Amino acid sequence: MNMIQAAKDQVGALTQAAYERCADLGLLPAGAEVHGVVEIPKDAKNGDFASSFAMAGAKVLKSAPRDIAQNILEHLDLEGSYFCRAEVAGPGFLNFFLGTRWYADLLSGIETEDADYGRSDEGRGQKVMVEFVSANPTGPMHIGNARGGVLGDTLAEVLDWDGYDVWREFYVNDAGNQIFNFAASINARYLQLLPDADDVPFPENGYKGEDIVDLAQAFLQQEGPGWKDRPEEERLEAMAAFGLDQNIPRMEKDLRRYNIEYDQWFFESSLHNSGYVAETVELLGEKGYTYEKDGALWLRTAELLEEKYRNEGKTDEQIEKLELKDDVLRRSNGFYTYFAADIAYHRNKFEVRGFDRVINIWGADHHGHVARLQAALDALGLDGSHRLVVVLMQLVNLLQDGKPVRMSKRSGKAISLRNLLDEIDVDAARYFFNCRAPSSPLDFDLDLAVREDSENPVYYVQYAHARICSLILNVGEAVPPASQVRFELLDSPVELELMKCLARWPEEIHLAARDYDPSLINRYLIQLAGDFHRFYNANRIKSESPDLRSARLKLADSVRIVIAAGLSLLGITAPVKM
Repeated sequence: MNMIQAAKDQVGALTQAAYERCADLGLLPAGAEVHGVVEIPKDAKNGDFASSFAMAGAKVLKSAPRDIAQNILEHLDLEGSYFCRAEVAGPGFLNFFLGTRWYADLLSGIETEDADYGRSDEGRGQKVMVEFVSANPTGPMHIGNARGGVLGDTLAEVLDWDGYDVWREFYVNDAGNQIFNFAASINARYLQLLPDADDVPFPENGYKGEDIVDLAQAFLQQEGPGWKDRPEEERLEAMAAFGLDQNIPRMEKDLRRYNIEYDQWFFESSLHNSGYVAETVELLGEKGYTYEKDGALWLRTAELLEEKYRNEGKTDEQIEKLELKDDVLRRSNGFYTYFAADIAYHRNKFEVRGFDRVINIWGADHHGHVARLQAALDALGLDGSHRLVVVLMQLVNLLQDGKPVRMSKRSGKAISLRNLLDEIDVDAARYFFNCRAPSSPLDFDLDLAVREDSENPVYYVQYAHARICSLILNVGEAVPPASQVRFELLDSPVELELMKCLARWPEEIHLAARDYDPSLINRYLIQLAGDFHRFYNANRIKSESPDLRSARLKLADSVRIVIAAGLSLLGITAPVKM
């Protein structure tokens, strides 16, 4: 149910019917096709909806817009419609003013749809994968992963509400150089823990965090010192397996604490072990997009990107400035690169598992990788330029006392997701990490996140929900069904604005899905909560006459339904008291 769209459609139908009456009377030329736009005026004094029919039809109807608008106005039949009146304004706008029926149908619809109000079938069941976080399993998840987790999870939920068949996935990079370096780091720390280990060097590209020392100590405690005498290759393999077996469950636990569950944790190693990476590289070769140089196998990335950019309308001069380069797919030592595995992984998403669209949440530092991956998928005939969407996420700045914070007070280490959730609750973390568009840097104020007052936006929204629950409890009577409510009594400006805000909920979800920007939900909930608080402060409810009390109670309960749905969509609790 989208009452805003229903009203727009009705404006179009009423205007067209009035035009046809004018044509039948000879007041306007018959048979004209006029495509006016129906919009919501910025100033409510200009009506609730405005049609540009008269301006759009001036040329084909061979009349001044205001004359056309006046004829339309005089032949409008608003009987039984959502509108109580209309007027001509400005150069020829037709302004329509909502009547009681629209507001009644809105609150009746919310009652009927209840927690599902706002859901739609815009996505028509298209299969969409949202891949997010996908942090290397070589250490704790950091603050960037914390933001990406909320953005990905909330975007997936928004898409689900918009009618898509959504799949959440975590890609585990359990192969390649980073895992070799991970194992070598644990191995070095393990050997350094043994007697007479002063001469054990630490690998140049090793991971130096305290978590590596913890893993080495755990390995020593479990397996003892005997592994020092095993062949290095065997030892590294054991260290990698041990480290991954420790880290991946921790990541799962931390993300579950963060209210994030995945449909699948997909392991990069499965692509290598099945031969799928090699097969994908061979396919690119068969299509003429690879060549050998210096013992390595290369992808003709520059050629593919040039074709992609030309299709997008870039000029030769613009393309030349990009200084395009080719990429290695298989190194001279026979190992496939991360890029080769990434191409195979995305081919798997489209070709094997049949996703119509794939959305990745990546850090902004990956921006150079986007077009290259899309072009490689184009080369495989998978239309990566259109079917692969990458949402680039900007950095997070943690602030306390107005100053940047990079270390945990408790551990003295860089703040991880686990550290953060020890400091603030999950609701605040999820709300704050989603309060800006992904393309905007985010300042996360730790002091604000723990405040329990209206300055804290998540508290402000949750308090509105709790306030309504308390109101209903204190009134001491059941919320009436819509059929028993006199909606015409809800006629004050704050009541009308509150109902119009409720009507926007389905469209806000659709826009968030369309623009891959779940922060729109946060901003909407802040406005809805604000409109409710103004309504509550301006009106008595419990002490009013029975009819007015019932109408306002119904309105308040409708707000409760939408706030609860919005908080649930964000993965945040809706408390009944605070």
